[in-house]
Amino acid sequence: MLDANLKTQLKAYLERVVRPIQITASVNDSPKSREMVELLRDLQAASPKISVEEHRNDGERAPSFALTSPGQDISLRFAGLPMGHEFTSLVLALLQVGGHPPKLEQAVIDQIKDLDGEFTFETYFSQSCQNCPEVVQALNLMAVLNPAIKHVAVDGAVFQAEVEERQVMSVPTIYLNGQVFGQGRMGVEEIVVKLDTGAAAREAKKLNAEAPFDMLIVGGGPAGAAAAVYAARKGIRTGVAAERFGGQVLDTMGIENFISVPHTEGPKLAQALETHVRDNEVRIMNLQRAEELNFEHGVFSVRMAGGATLHAKSIILSTGARWRQMDVPGEDTYKNKGVAYCPHCDGPLFKGKDVAVIGGGNSGVEAAIDLAGIVKHVTLLEFDTKLRADEVLQRKLRSLPNVTVLVSARTTEVEGDGQKVTGLVYEDRISGELNTIKLEGIFVQIGLLPNTEWLRGTLDLSPRGEIIVDAHGQTSLPGVFAAGDCTTTPFKQIIIAAGEGAKASLAAFDYLIRSSAPEAAPQQAKAA
Repeated sequence: MLDANLKTQLKAYLERVVRPIQITASVNDSPKSREMVELLRDLQAASPKISVEEHRNDGERAPSFALTSPGQDISLRFAGLPMGHEFTSLVLALLQVGGHPPKLEQAVIDQIKDLDGEFTFETYFSQSCQNCPEVVQALNLMAVLNPAIKHVAVDGAVFQAEVEERQVMSVPTIYLNGQVFGQGRMGVEEIVVKLDTGAAAREAKKLNAEAPFDMLIVGGGPAGAAAAVYAARKGIRTGVAAERFGGQVLDTMGIENFISVPHTEGPKLAQALETHVRDNEVRIMNLQRAEELNFEHGVFSVRMAGGATLHAKSIILSTGARWRQMDVPGEDTYKNKGVAYCPHCDGPLFKGKDVAVIGGGNSGVEAAIDLAGIVKHVTLLEFDTKLRADEVLQRKLRSLPNVTVLVSARTTEVEGDGQKVTGLVYEDRISGELNTIKLEGIFVQIGLLPNTEWLRGTLDLSPRGEIIVDAHGQTSLPGVFAAGDCTTTPFKQIIIAAGEGAKASLAAFDYLIRSSAPEAAPQQAKAA
């Protein structure tokens, strides 16, 4: 099952295990079950501390296997094959069940252990989903730390009937005690906050007690990370407040144009960014969404959605961007019920079905090409009179027999039956005729929107909502700088965002040493 190189790496990792690991497999006669048994035998051969028992399907999902350790009350199970992006989740689960300490702040560990109740989690994942491992790994770890928490990670491609019955149309989808708990990327802290209802208030109280920062960076993507490292290396008190550290990079599949790194994946790069920032003793405040920017008594203040207010002598805004929506009737209603934004994550759930891709740029055409290998048929709709993707991508698209391209097509409505998508309506922009396409999935790939709504009326924005900056990253407000995809800087690329973050940080430091306070107080911000 595993190649020689992977077996060697696995053996080295498992040398860190300090207590026995018992794997109990539920098997049947399916090919996937045989593959799973082969995988488990490879695991057993990699460490003398691992033992494997096989049982015919005893009511549990099959093929599946549970991990525990003798004398430990751990309920952790993989249903299907945790390969692809989930192989790392399997390795981490083995280490943690085997007693290797997790890389997690002690305060969060204590918070998990103190959770009271009965929590049975089920997470549906696909092996091609780069967002799923964070959820699976978070809940696996929580199951290891707290016996009241049980977790099953389910490969949706293996358990198609279950996916259909529960109408899971987006991964990761998380169930808690039989009810939908969440969809999309969630880390340990985010999950704990949802379970521990008093956590947000306690965190806000703690943040309100923070002394003013010399430089506060709002946003934790490549621009924010670079700004934080450059500021901290100047020896000034630096903080990063981010809704999720890593930003949009976390949703990026393959990265092959970050110079000096021939290939990486978004989550890996995001983790590397965070590690670099933490190594410079920057105060990172996660799960913090900014809502208001003010200036008073020579100090800026940023009010967060959770109730905290942070203070700083200078500000760098690096809030990034998010997927642009179609803004048509039915889109919000059927989001994660057939309307999706990540073909890599959710594509396997639409195997053998008819889907549409909205958008004819590089992202849209790449999505259509990827989906064509999974689904029954892809219809690509482009608003313009022609596709805008690179010609090499268009040639590949035209070679696929199960793809239809419609140009001059404006999507006007998403249709559904109350539970899931059943079709879409589009207008032929030349004839004005309305047409309906029957399908089960819609993948939206029409660009990005800057996360700047909360800044309207506070500083100058472009007609597209981007923060207007000069060559130094200075905004219209002295002492407030901006960098990355939320600004007017052209070409939204990771490497450009990182460079702009470094530049804005150097400019903000220059501002700090040249003036003890802004020359002109900025007007008070209005809440979004």
